[in-house]
Amino acid sequence: MINHLRKIYPSLRIYIAGIDDLDSNYKWFTTDKNEIIGICEEELTAKDISLLTTFLLPHHIQFPIPTLEEKKWREVVYSSESNAHVEFKSSNSYRFVYFSIQKNQIDPILFKEVIQELFAKQVSILWENGHEGVIIEEQTIYEDSISFEQIIDILMSDLYVKINFFVGPFKKSLKDVAQHFQSLTNVAKKVFIYSNKTVVTYIDALPFLLINQTEPDLRTDISQTILQETLTDEETLKMIEVFFQCNLNISETSKFLHMHRNSLQYRLDRFFEKTGIDVRQFHHAMTVYLALLSRK
Repeated sequence: MINHLRKIYPSLRIYIAGIDDLDSNYKWFTTDKNEIIGICEEELTAKDISLLTTFLLPHHIQFPIPTLEEKKWREVVYSSESNAHVEFKSSNSYRFVYFSIQKNQIDPILFKEVIQELFAKQVSILWENGHEGVIIEEQTIYEDSISFEQIIDILMSDLYVKINFFVGPFKKSLKDVAQHFQSLTNVAKKVFIYSNKTVVTYIDALPFLLINQTEPDLRTDISQTILQETLTDEETLKMIEVFFQCNLNISETSKFLHMHRNSLQYRLDRFFEKTGIDVRQFHHAMTVYLALLSRK
């Protein structure tokens, strides 16, 4: 194929890692054999580029050269064919982890190098743009595997990079993997509207997703009906949010808020008197939690 293309585009060159530079005057593509080829932009029309991208994967200079594994994953998750997974099998359970970095904070190539050093096993990274993408993590038996909270601490302390992670569930089968990938990335982009956490799991995200799909007028009605006169009482609502973050534990909440247990109990009683809702009971707490999300 390359020889045929060279007859049409004499400037065509094959990139050799460690020897060549990715010249910015060239358009670069990845072949089905994972080779990086470049063609001088002066030889290309818009129609040429459109035609080439039908059978070649555009390669952007600022991104790392995709590995063979990453290329296979990209073909699988972006395929519209229901049986696209047949030719590619994952030996271990895997999960998709969406990440979002503040723009222009770190070069994608450096980011990949750092991430690879932090994981016990090599991971694939599929980039959506210069600050968003998905890490594909395979499940391992290592007990000392790093958490995403630890990764954030390292990136922030060493490189001053702010990042959010949305961690999907582990899956064994590649059946419907493209649908799962699209669904997970869509949810990930919505969930951080409601959550100020830097790491959110798929389980954590379900309440956010339900609220996001609720009509705005209904969200307003839910928050007003449930929270009643405490709707604008920021101090009380903050206390309740911390209570939820501490898993309805009175002792932990009082320590976090630097408040005596009796004072916290009194304020929870006052909320019950105003609303008729006892957030110390699970179902009541869930109702108020959804009302707080609706308010946001």
